[in-house]
Order: sequence, then C-alpha cells, then structure tokens
Amino acid sequence: MEIKKNAVAGTLESSDAQITVEPAQGKLELNIQSSVLNQYGRQIKKVILETLDNLDVKSGRFYVVDKGALDCTIKARVEGAVYRSADAAEKDIKWGALK
Repeated sequence: MEIKKNAVAGTLESSDAQITVEPAQGKLELNIQSSVLNQYGRQIKKVILETLDNLDVKSGRFYVVDKGALDCTIKARVEGAVYRSADAAEKDIKWGALK
C-alpha cells in the first residue's frame, strides 16, 4: 500500500498511541516516543513493523507517540493512519483480516 498523504490516527490520552504518517521516497522511517520505551520499545517496534509488512507498506515516515497502549491498540492505530493516508475506501478495508 502506498502512503500518499499525511495522516494521523489515535490520541495522546493514557493507554493510547498517536500515529502520524507522511510520504517518504523509497524508505521506511520510524520515530518512537513512549512513556514505556525502556520496558517495551522492542515490542512496540515489532508490532508496528509487522503491521506495516502485513499492509505491504514499503516506504513512509512514521511518528509514534505511545502512552502505554496495548499491542492491539498500536496495530489499530497504524492501520487507521495507513488507510487514511492511502485514501482507502471503506469497501477496501479488511479490518481484522490482517495477519
């Protein structure tokens, strides 16, 4: 899936994550800020990269501000930001069908 424009999903509330995505040429960039980065940084990165792989996203800049979100919340926020950025129509969204 191609990142076509800037998009945001999520909030800065406790137990949530805000994902901001923007186009980038030929590379995938990930910037993570988290209140639990020392404890769960590797897992947060793993969930984000797996979700992007499942969505077939090969390039883009992703800014993640995590406030202690669960894996399922991070995955949902990444999906939402990518779908918004790609202008995916509701009929094209396969929520929950991802690996």
